[in-house]
Amino acid sequence: MKVGVVGNPRYANLAAVLHQLAREAPGRGIDLYGEPRLGQFWEQPVPTFGCGDGAAVAPEALDALLTFGGDGTLLRGARSLVGAEVPVLGVNLGRVGFLTTATRDTLGDALDALVAGTYTTERRSALVASVVDLDGTPRRTQSALNDVVIHKGGVARVIRVNVYIDGENVGPYSGDGIVIASPTGSTAYSLSAGGPIVLPGVEAMVVTPICAHTLAVRPLVVPSSVRIVVEPMPDWADDLLVSFDGQTGITLSTGARVEVERSARPVCLVRIGRHGFLTRMRQKLHWGDLSEREAKR
Repeated sequence: MKVGVVGNPRYANLAAVLHQLAREAPGRGIDLYGEPRLGQFWEQPVPTFGCGDGAAVAPEALDALLTFGGDGTLLRGARSLVGAEVPVLGVNLGRVGFLTTATRDTLGDALDALVAGTYTTERRSALVASVVDLDGTPRRTQSALNDVVIHKGGVARVIRVNVYIDGENVGPYSGDGIVIASPTGSTAYSLSAGGPIVLPGVEAMVVTPICAHTLAVRPLVVPSSVRIVVEPMPDWADDLLVSFDGQTGITLSTGARVEVERSARPVCLVRIGRHGFLTRMRQKLHWGDLSEREAKR
């Protein structure tokens, strides 16, 4: 079984976790392939996966992908698959870990589940965004599992954009930015900006303004089949940035627009255990948690 490994070097115990993984994998028939940046963290050299010439295997040749870190690491790992529908199992080394399903303490059980196939796969809808120049030339196309965000670079300043849903003008948006989120991303930046929580199985996207400058602008839930186009209004296109999952980005030149659609390639998240989305949401977001109130009685 070929398993790719992605990790966040900022976690102090990453090396120890990878050493544990390297000890436990061979006995289960697992061959490990790490991302290139992890080379210094292994006790013994591990071949790499990726699209480059130096990679031992391509992403689509993997049977599964392990990510060690938090949700950000899982998002980066999903992008490293370049659309390949490889099951992604997130091992949480941080705090919330909303998208992850295992911890260091349950790593052995998680590996057993991978080998035996005793896990559930959640097919999560992703987004694909294109930054299109004034002459209609796509300058960059990027996938995102969580969201695509248009915002101001440098100092915090208002932006003004027109939003179109399948060619129909929703109207001008004025605020600190705008988030276009998948159902998975509805519990991330969009939620912090006041957007709704959308269950993963719902075929939808969310358009959420960031700190809207008028109460008339509200988050909008749209079908996943539509194309969303965001165009900066004249004289408001300076220093605009487009961010993908909050990790990579590109500047938006004058006259350019951003086109967002649902990706034809979903991301497959591994789930171990019986807890569903609502249970994880209640635990991670502490919904209905009255412990502090009860402690004061």
